[in-house]
Amino acid sequence: MSKLVQDIILKPIITEDSMERLPDGKYTFEVAPDANKIEIKKAIEQLFDVKVAKVNTISVKGKQKRMGRYVGYRPDRKKAIVTLEGDKTIEFFDGMY
Repeated sequence: MSKLVQDIILKPIITEDSMERLPDGKYTFEVAPDANKIEIKKAIEQLFDVKVAKVNTISVKGKQKRMGRYVGYRPDRKKAIVTLEGDKTIEFFDGMY
């Protein structure tokens, strides 16, 4: 069963570090933990109508958080740094850097 694009690409990550990568054509997204690089590439190309050159993925463990004497963890997540081919950009990020 194929996944929907919205199930693979969860949200963009907008941090100082990710904004510094925009001029190089690198965009950062939070993706589904079970998504692979091929699925991420197809989803980005379909969603934003761009050509993807490379996809790097990072699995991020959840941080430990305390609430008084109780200890818990934030959820684990997966990030993808997508490099685009050519001069095309993703319009959502235009004007942010």
